[in-house]
Amino acid sequence: MENNKEDIIVVLAGYKDKMDAFYGFIPGMASRIGNHIEFPDYEDDELVEIGKVMCRELEYKLGPGAEPALKDYLSKRKRMPFFANARTVRNAIDLARMGSAIRVFEEKMSPSSNGMVSEDELMTIMPDDFPAPEDGLTGIES
Repeated sequence: MENNKEDIIVVLAGYKDKMDAFYGFIPGMASRIGNHIEFPDYEDDELVEIGKVMCRELEYKLGPGAEPALKDYLSKRKRMPFFANARTVRNAIDLARMGSAIRVFEEKMSPSSNGMVSEDELMTIMPDDFPAPEDGLTGIES
């Protein structure tokens, strides 16, 4: 590689704490990397916008009060272990979709329901469909 260093680009990517640990395993490794770029975490509003795009691409919509519920969930998750920016948003949307399906099923199975489900009901995520932030710690974000 030394003979072809003008023709080679190596990119190492990861969260700062994990990259610092990686560099610590090999003495002098950090000084051999020419550029270190640290990207800040997304702001809460940016994460919500990412979530809205994910919902739209999945043909879901956030119902009344769901956007502030998502923002609250993400704000709390940012202060917990294994926060992973857009990956955490994706996991939150996936958990909310499952919560939505369970909610609709339970509503339609109640004796007072006629059992009919509208397309809108199937495609709408409500505030209570989001899990408690500690329930979102699945380990898959690490």
